[in-house]
Amino acid sequence: MNVTLFRSWKQRAAVLSAALLAATFAAAPAAAATSTVASYTTTINGDSADVYYPTTGNRLPVALFLQGANVDKSHYSTYASTVASYGFVVAVPNHTRSLFGVNGLYPEGAQAGWTADWAEAEDDNPASPLFGRINENDLVLAGHSFGAATALSVSAGLCVIPFCAIANLAPNELEAVVTYGGNNVLYGTDLVLPVLNTVPVGYIQGTADGVATPDEGQTTYHLTAGTPKAYITVAGANHYGITNGQNPAGALPDPSAQTLNQATGVETTARWSAQWLLAQLGSSAARKYVYTTGGAADPNVTVTYVK
Repeated sequence: MNVTLFRSWKQRAAVLSAALLAATFAAAPAAAATSTVASYTTTINGDSADVYYPTTGNRLPVALFLQGANVDKSHYSTYASTVASYGFVVAVPNHTRSLFGVNGLYPEGAQAGWTADWAEAEDDNPASPLFGRINENDLVLAGHSFGAATALSVSAGLCVIPFCAIANLAPNELEAVVTYGGNNVLYGTDLVLPVLNTVPVGYIQGTADGVATPDEGQTTYHLTAGTPKAYITVAGANHYGITNGQNPAGALPDPSAQTLNQATGVETTARWSAQWLLAQLGSSAARKYVYTTGGAADPNVTVTYVK
């Protein structure tokens, strides 16, 4: 089969799907989580990946989650399943590579393109639980720590060492990025570089983060050129407010104690991740939540944004 023609046909067909999706979002009273999420393990370009998805619904956008350095994918199961409950297929790969001569779990920018290809193949696979259910034209990125910095480099279509191994551009399917505990500090220095993003970027930042500090996150937000953008703080959360538990084995521990309940922090981070991403995909209910009602209703969250 001619892959180029196949993609073109799917892209044309997706125009109508996108219009229908937008109409559905516009009519929805609220951007809310669904009740049931399932999961399975697969491979994406050779990487073992856990996939979380709602058991109902079609034309589901794909969210690639890029892990923190040496944080196993299993530590993100609660976050990923919560994001999935809002209507996303969430893929969480374990990507192993050598960085400065040391093997470990280090995401890289090329994973975005690999995941877009995987989503197309999975949607076409009759043996997959996601057969015919994926919106192949909508890919979003979420990332934690090292994975957050990787997502920022992809948002600008750049290869920034050490967050990529080969030069790569953001895939055409990329629509938005959300990060947790991320910034654009030049590796090995204190210098914060501008983010020349071509898609919307939302930053979620724990106020107690002792690894990727709030000052670094806020400076990165102000140096982010593209809009929409948002800076969303979670009071009392530290660097591992996104994982199932504090200081996962093998990862750099956070010396700053978290005062927010762990389960509350993960749910809050996942909810705001999902709402930000949905807002950028056209959900009017999610836009209202992110830009108007959500911050006022959530005692743990403060939102700064530019539309």
